Amino acid sequence: MVSELDRLVRAVDDPELPHVTIGDLGMVRSVEVDGNAAHVRLTPTYTGCPATEQIRSDVESAVLAAGYEPSVEFVMSPPWSTDDITDQGRAKLTAAGIAPPGAAADGPVALDLPVACPHCNSRRTRLTSAFGATACKALHMCEACRQPFESFKAI
Repeated sequence: MVSELDRLVRAVDDPELPHVTIGDLGMVRSVEVDGNAAHVRLTPTYTGCPATEQIRSDVESAVLAAGYEPSVEFVMSPPWSTDDITDQGRAKLTAAGIAPPGAAADGPVALDLPVACPHCNSRRTRLTSAFGATACKALHMCEACRQPFESFKAI
């Protein structure tokens, strides 16, 4: 059973992608309560992600606001994967104009195929830069609707 504190932690916004939460991204590994102490384990999306300290601070604030003493730990095993992004997270990324990677249920993510445009769903797209506004995104252009967009890199 998911606790109210677990729901609050999962609802913390990702600072680099504010339209999705750390729960949507699958970063929350566990939330354990012992008395008035809460221990939260998170896995960053990228080992060198510059947002980890902001995420730690935001999670600590959410835990404190719920009346618990926070302890936030970043764990690297098992490593985070784009397979951890929830269906809701994928839908939120698409709604924000960011192409999400394919879900694990779709089979292996094809890295050599053009990314589907989140605006018109065309695969007539091209990579314009392997690096977007953050390390986890790349820039693309859709040849069908002529809209630029970002994609979340599959790992």
